Amino acid sequence: MSPERPEGAGIAVPGSAGLSRPGLRGREAELERLRALVEAVRDGEGGAIALLLGEPGIGKTVLLQETVSIARAHGFAVSHGRAEELHELAPLASLASGLLHGDPPLLSSTDFADLAGHHDQRVWLVERLAQLIEERSAGTPVLIGVDDVQWADPLSRFALSVMPARLLSSPVLWLLTGRSDPALYRQGPRTTTLPLRPLSDTALAELGRDVLGGDVPKKVAELLDGAGGNPFLAAEMLTGIAASGADAPEPPERLVRGVRDRLADLRPDTLHFLRIGSVLGRAFSLADAAALCGRPASGLGAEVDEAIAAALLHDDGERLLFRHDLLRQAVYADLTPSVRRALHREAASRLVAAGRSSTDAVPHLLKSAEPGDQEAIGLLGTAVTDVIAVMPDLAADLAVRALQLVPPHAPMVFDVGERAIVALTRAGRYTQARDTGDALLARQPPLDVFARLQSVLGDALWHLDDVHELTRRSTAALAAVTDPTIRARLTARQALARSRGRDLGAARETGERALAEAERSGDREARVLALWGLGEIALNAGDCAAAVEHHTALSVFDTAFLPEEAVARIHMDDFDTVRRLLRTGGDAPLRPAMLIWAQGTLNMGLGLLDDADADFVTAERLEADLHLPGNLVNIRVNRGLLAMLRGDREAAREHLDVVRAAVAERPNTGNHATHQYFEAVAADADGDHAAAAELVRSVQRDHPFLRWRLLRPHVVQAVRMALRGGDRNLAEDLAAQAVEHATRNPGVPTAQGAAAHASALANADHGLLERSVRILLTGPRPLPLAAASADLGRALLTAGDPAATPALTRAHDIYARAGADAEAEWVRADLERATSRSGRRTGGLRPRPAQGWDALTASERKVARLIAAGHTNRSAAEALVVSPHTVNTHLASIFRKLSVRSRVHLARIALAEGDTATATGG
Repeated sequence: MSPERPEGAGIAVPGSAGLSRPGLRGREAELERLRALVEAVRDGEGGAIALLLGEPGIGKTVLLQETVSIARAHGFAVSHGRAEELHELAPLASLASGLLHGDPPLLSSTDFADLAGHHDQRVWLVERLAQLIEERSAGTPVLIGVDDVQWADPLSRFALSVMPARLLSSPVLWLLTGRSDPALYRQGPRTTTLPLRPLSDTALAELGRDVLGGDVPKKVAELLDGAGGNPFLAAEMLTGIAASGADAPEPPERLVRGVRDRLADLRPDTLHFLRIGSVLGRAFSLADAAALCGRPASGLGAEVDEAIAAALLHDDGERLLFRHDLLRQAVYADLTPSVRRALHREAASRLVAAGRSSTDAVPHLLKSAEPGDQEAIGLLGTAVTDVIAVMPDLAADLAVRALQLVPPHAPMVFDVGERAIVALTRAGRYTQARDTGDALLARQPPLDVFARLQSVLGDALWHLDDVHELTRRSTAALAAVTDPTIRARLTARQALARSRGRDLGAARETGERALAEAERSGDREARVLALWGLGEIALNAGDCAAAVEHHTALSVFDTAFLPEEAVARIHMDDFDTVRRLLRTGGDAPLRPAMLIWAQGTLNMGLGLLDDADADFVTAERLEADLHLPGNLVNIRVNRGLLAMLRGDREAAREHLDVVRAAVAERPNTGNHATHQYFEAVAADADGDHAAAAELVRSVQRDHPFLRWRLLRPHVVQAVRMALRGGDRNLAEDLAAQAVEHATRNPGVPTAQGAAAHASALANADHGLLERSVRILLTGPRPLPLAAASADLGRALLTAGDPAATPALTRAHDIYARAGADAEAEWVRADLERATSRSGRRTGGLRPRPAQGWDALTASERKVARLIAAGHTNRSAAEALVVSPHTVNTHLASIFRKLSVRSRVHLARIALAEGDTATATGG
């Protein structure tokens, strides 16, 4: 008998129009909506989410099971799992409980073992899981059900928040039950929320007839009112009434007392066994219960049989389960709080003694451990190490709880506290990490401990952009430290902080000293920090070759820093090497958002504006998935500047609003500079040239304009804004900075060409414009070449030189190919003037529509045709040599522009538009 199926419940043919069993009385409307969802997904309408919400016993599980039966009858592959209250520390346990079981399982054990091998990379893990489900759903619709999602482990919750949108176009129905809206889903499939209300009097009467076998007496009907419309409580009442009459207390007291009555009839050993089971959770293994009972599992047969006969437990072949969680809660509630605490503590010790992992024992410790519990502190520390890679927030909570258990004056408080600081920082809870460290420092630890704590606090202070405090603390700690490893780390932290300061020469000396100390100490962390600091210092100083040297050494030493090497090489115009780096970034990059940011930066440099925008959208989404939006301002500034190039002022304003909000929430000097420059571009476009020039000046108040790496490609535009604002001194200052940057980077065509272009504008020197164009023709960036060609063409046009036409034509064609429609239109007006003298005319650009096939970018068309031809997201990504994450972004845009919900609909449109065999050709 199924653990959730009421005894004696009849079953009709799954998928038939009528109710499948009496347990569904009063749920006809909800069942029909779920049936419609199943049929819509089966018929190619794309993915969908259904949420069944309500109190315990309201009928969520019965509806889920009935929907599973309907889906199976319609040919679905089904995964039906359950989240367990005491299993929140086991990564992916809630999803795995269903994915690995079934007939056949949705995932093989080999597939899952492959996932487990990358447990420390949660973005990759979830993406790979989505790929496996996508492949499975290619020929068969899939239903993935998770019961009691309110208890899902954090990694399963993360997967459930990401995968429905990732599998938007696949025939996957997500069916989740919970006590309240889990708020897991984001933009993605259509979501149907079904709050289950109390049963009506009519439905309760029908339920009564089902159980009693006839009409419900008036007295029984009055008693049923006390069930509050809860079908499980009502069924329990009716079962009791059928057995012993209608004289009984009202629920929920009746349930507890009814269970207590059943327990009173049991043998003492069986009663003890059930209480142990209620502490272990709704589902528990016989071996665990036996360990806690202190008896061999083979000696508990009589207790198990008696509990099953009393309709309290069910045996599913692998575990014992309470027939409903309300029954477990009733048994658990009958224990006094002190007994519960003692049993949970004993459960933790017994599980550890039996060789179980910390993730099995820690949930019991959280309910029982008291200050000074050394074993609990140690197990919590082990659990932190086990889960921090994939569940950093949970790890942080566990580390903080361990610290709370340490007596205030115990020597171990500093070691446990250091672990808490690291975990909090890893979870992005930087302020709490700093406050935790400061509380420990207030206890006046020994000097070496003081230095060690300041070292681990450095990461939190860096992310809080409090470089002044980082410098102050690292300097103070260096005066106290004796441990060479901690000294090397502190020196490296100091160098990193000084990379944001004005004296970059002193910062470089500190970084070189840190690297030497790291090599002497042989400490990996110190070496990483030192190389990172030296790379940052070089980039900020504009020494691109040195930045590449340090970031390459860092990337070889730690592949997590491959994006930094890619960005450093982009500053060197070494685009070919960057392409190779990004292609060989690995199937499981440790920092996918930053890797895709680097790809977007490359595509922006290449003038592939549509692709760059898709990359930036993808990077922002990945950061949002992880709740670590550290690069949001840079992403939105770039997207806003792209929108301005296209002439989409509305989109640019939307991006600017996001930037303003992000800077207000987390101000720092780098964000201030990029934000103020974006404000300048917007003001200039609005015709407020004086305000634009003042905003450019504000960028330099902390550091010179060229110090801001994101803004270096825009120095020519900044000079132009300064001139339009009537500030020639500012224009000349900016041009001088560009010349200095070019001098430091003699082998970088963009630096040389931008310097010539900026100086030409500041000094009205046509010869420098010609030089700029010649240099930029040798470089890899088309947009700077277009800008220089346009300015040269305008100058020649003013002089009446016929060479204006080829220069303006080159600029117009580059802008048009890039999709920089606004710039192309400006150049076209000048080109019209030039060509009118020779009798030629140029045609205007046809704006891209917002909807329909013609609204798709070239890359989106390629993706659409590949998907229509039967490719999965992964195989489409391989064909296009892009990330599967970027393919996901393209697909979401394609679906929005074509107003479709599934691959089936997309295939019809793509086939109507042309041969899918030409997919990679656009």
